[in-house]
Formats: sequence, C-alpha cells, structure tokens
Amino acid sequence: MAKILYIETASDLCSALLSEGKEVLIEKICYEKQNHATKLPVFLKEIITFAFENQKKPQAVAVSAGPGSYTGLRIGVSSAKGICFGMNIPLISVDTMKLIAAEAKKYIAENSGKILICPMIDARRMEVFTALYDFNLNKITDTEAKIIDEKSFCDILENNKVFFCGNGAAKCKNIIKNQNAIFLENINPLSINMINEAEKKFENNEFEDTAYFEPFYVKEFVATVPKSILKN
Repeated sequence: MAKILYIETASDLCSALLSEGKEVLIEKICYEKQNHATKLPVFLKEIITFAFENQKKPQAVAVSAGPGSYTGLRIGVSSAKGICFGMNIPLISVDTMKLIAAEAKKYIAENSGKILICPMIDARRMEVFTALYDFNLNKITDTEAKIIDEKSFCDILENNKVFFCGNGAAKCKNIIKNQNAIFLENINPLSINMINEAEKKFENNEFEDTAYFEPFYVKEFVATVPKSILKN
C-alpha cells in the first residue's frame, strides 16, 4: 500500500495528511480562513517528522490542483513541489471540484432520485468556478467560470435534483429558485477526500511533471490595487 502525503489549500480551509493505503496515519486541519501560509508549513513539519519517526516515508505527494484561491493554490503546489524535489518522489494532482463533490456526497442519500452534484468555488461578485458530477463522481461538464443569474441551470433542474455546494454556493441560494435546487452548507475540499483518486493515480503511474506543473486557475490572475493606495 502506497504512503502518500496530501495537501489541500484551494479553498477557505487548509488540510494535510499522511495515509498508507486507505488508512489515515496523521491528519491536520485548520478551520481559520486564509491562514494557509502560516499553518501549512507547521502541518507539513509535524507530518514529515511523524513519517520518519515511524518509518513511513511518503512515496508521493498529492495536491489539490484547483480551481480555487490563487494564493492558496500557489502555497499548496509550491509546498508539494518542494517536498517532491527534496525527497525525490512523484507529484500527483487531484481536481479540487471532485474533492468538493466527494465531500457533498457523504450528505446525500443514494435514493434521492436523479442526482447531480454541483460544486461551486467563489470567484467574486456573482461568478463561480463550477462543474457538474453524477452521484458516482463522474464529471458531467467541464469546469468553467460561470456568472450566476435567474436562468442558471434552469434546463438541468427540470429533470434533476442538483445539490449545490462549496464556498460559492451560498451567494447563489437566493438567485437559483427551483424546487430541485438543494443547497448544502459547510462543504469544503479536504485532503481526506483525495485518497481514492490519488491511490488510483499512484497505481497507474499517473504523475505530473513536477518542474512544470501549474495549478488549474480557470482564469488568469489579475492583481488589483487597493483604493486607499489609489487615493494617495
């Protein structure tokens, strides 16, 4: 069974863990928003220390690949790359959207009817990064940046119950009005939900080129200047 170190920093929460096969050996989660730069190095130090003290050196690093917070993704991916280079182990990437869908699935009854899961990551104003998954976590639509209005998902909601989730879903609740639209609260991507996907990729040698791998941002990052600076 593979020993894999997992890093998730794409959304509000920061989490990391070490597993051996499906068994979680050590897990760290920070629920403080946007505190990745402070917490992740501490988490990784604790996990790596545990790994070497218990002869559980990681054989790969799996990282949440995006989309998500630009800063969060940069922190997670750069940390993952550093460990891969330092330990000479491969890098695995996992779609952040699938992690959110996997977490949401835990709260959905399988007999709920014709089900789709719609993870949403906040992209400011009324825009979200989103995609659609079936109950078995097969991806139905490509990830895209979508501006939400009253007509969003109307055709899909006619014949499907759609479970909206992720940190972009709350702001859409008062706009998407349909009896088949169900909004799940407090659903976040977590490193523990990366295990199944990363295990498969490890077994199939589906590794990233560590030197050239970049997170999936969907849109290019555009830096803005605070209004207080412009006034000066």
